[in-house]
Amino acid sequence: MLVNNYYSRNALQQAYAQQQTAQVPYIANFNLAYAILKAGPDYPSIRGLVTFAQIQGGVMVCADVAGLPPYSPGNNSKQPVGPFGFHIHEKGHCVVGDPSKPFEECGGHWNPTNQPHGNHAGDFPVLVVDKGWAKMCFIMSRFTVNEILGRSVMIHENPDDYRTQPSGNSGKRIACGEIMPWSYGLYI
Repeated sequence: MLVNNYYSRNALQQAYAQQQTAQVPYIANFNLAYAILKAGPDYPSIRGLVTFAQIQGGVMVCADVAGLPPYSPGNNSKQPVGPFGFHIHEKGHCVVGDPSKPFEECGGHWNPTNQPHGNHAGDFPVLVVDKGWAKMCFIMSRFTVNEILGRSVMIHENPDDYRTQPSGNSGKRIACGEIMPWSYGLYI
């Protein structure tokens, strides 16, 4: 079964489920992965896709996110809204749960080598919004695609300061997506 980038989320999920139960051998080393973002209760219009591609020198991460709220500067009593903290979290269970603390089941920032914040394997650049959209690509050499499968990408309401331990003071979790293998023609 071939999966291409024009398929819907349901088709991709069905293909992944079929692959998991298939009786034919398949390549277990994935070079591509994706996460479809699920909005939290505070900003229900957030939607987007984050892709991961193993390339020479690391993993190219591309984010295309819509429905983000406009930037709002903080003051003495209130944190800013945006630019948005963006990370890999330990677990891929993107369930809202408690609306006041959504996506808590995803655990903390993914940090397999116990580095100080700002140098976690899962620390990404912040997402900067233009008219509700944030688009960017960057390359990370701190992990492989296989190492992040089953984890989650998380967008936080506030910018990451890359210093505060352990989470960078990036605020509430506002969108989450489980990182899934993108099995494009991997049957052998």
